[in-house]
Amino acid sequence: MTTLEIDTPHGPARAELHCAPEARAALLLGHGAGGGISAPDLVAVTRAATAAGVDVALIEQPYRVAGRRAPAPAKQLDAAWLAVAKHLGSSWCEDLPLVFGGRSSGARVACRTAAEGQAVAVLCLAFPVHPPGKPEKSRMAELSEVEAPVLVVQGERDPFGMPPAAHHREVVVVPGDHALKADVALVGRTAGEWLSRVLRPLD
Repeated sequence: MTTLEIDTPHGPARAELHCAPEARAALLLGHGAGGGISAPDLVAVTRAATAAGVDVALIEQPYRVAGRRAPAPAKQLDAAWLAVAKHLGSSWCEDLPLVFGGRSSGARVACRTAAEGQAVAVLCLAFPVHPPGKPEKSRMAELSEVEAPVLVVQGERDPFGMPPAAHHREVVVVPGDHALKADVALVGRTAGEWLSRVLRPLD
């Protein structure tokens, strides 16, 4: 494992790099709004992805690197994420297809930046469809606008809502709530199997 600090327009971000032998793609994973890259689901997915031949970069947004818990505005998150993706795509994982992903807020960033960052697929862990108790404040447009294949892994009791499956979007419901801690092995296995399947045409 290697850790890099990467300059972005909104301060330094940090990338924790986990390499797979003979990697065929690279997965960039972002954290939730108030959490970090040590979240159990992110750790499980990192292990499963590297076992499936995919390099993983766990990305810490600049506000977290600076020690703040309150997230930056969406535009700043997106700009920092794209700066990190560009840096890693031209150095650490050069010539590898990129998969964007993350949990909760990180999943929203991955969706919003997928087109500009030329991601070949998007992995969403606990996508927050709406704030708890406020279904009228839907964020489904962010998910629906992704044209690449999408996997959403969602807890069956997630108070942030349940997204529907769609033509290019798989939704896998697992035990637990928004934290996805009830069966992290299942979360990891689901992500690893999907990565193997969605990346097969790229081999």
